[in-house]
Amino acid sequence: MKPPDPRQAAQIEDVGWQRLDKFLFHARFARTRAIAATLIGAGCVRINRQMTEKPHAKLRPGDVLTLALPRDVLVVRVRSLAHRRGPAEEARLLYDEVKEAGSGQSCANAM
Repeated sequence: MKPPDPRQAAQIEDVGWQRLDKFLFHARFARTRAIAATLIGAGCVRINRQMTEKPHAKLRPGDVLTLALPRDVLVVRVRSLAHRRGPAEEARLLYDEVKEAGSGQSCANAM
């Protein structure tokens, strides 16, 4: 029996989940994946109330993200995953805002 092709395994994994840094980039919360990774590493992102510092954390539809962005704190529910970074109109369809922008602590120093 030959070992599985790593490219096929990656395609199978991406069906039900997506890397957190990719989602932040595709949904236009960050301009680059490197900036998304910096935000995550600085502790500015929570998945379902759990802080994560791993850009490769698995994100699934239905998960709730808390984003402490430089100017605001956003809470959004992931509606769907994207395969590419599209226009802003498409990116906005990837999530639903759970509540209005909060007055909590932001991560101004992360970027």
